[in-house]
Amino acid sequence: MQRPLLHPASDDLKLESVLYALADPMRLEIVRRLVAGDCPLNCSTAAPAHLPKSTQSHHFQILREAGLIQSERRGTEVVNKVRLDEINARFPGVIEAILKAAKPFVCPDAGKAG
Repeated sequence: MQRPLLHPASDDLKLESVLYALADPMRLEIVRRLVAGDCPLNCSTAAPAHLPKSTQSHHFQILREAGLIQSERRGTEVVNKVRLDEINARFPGVIEAILKAAKPFVCPDAGKAG
């Protein structure tokens, strides 16, 4: 039996948890990709390609526990979407300001030939 995916209620979102979750460049990139997408994305699509699955899971867990994303199991996949409306209602403009100010993520393997 799989463990349930726990999400904090909108009223329980804490600014310090949101900021902590977005302080990591990988998690910030995941949120950037989810915001840019027009539909929920599975973990492998939303995360940078070079990350091992265990590391992806860890980052998604932190984002979920901070209340930044909503995750749902669909068969063998977990799809994620940003809780942008809820976060903006609680902390107006914070996510947009962070995404606007953040530098784009560059994959460490981007310049290497395979």
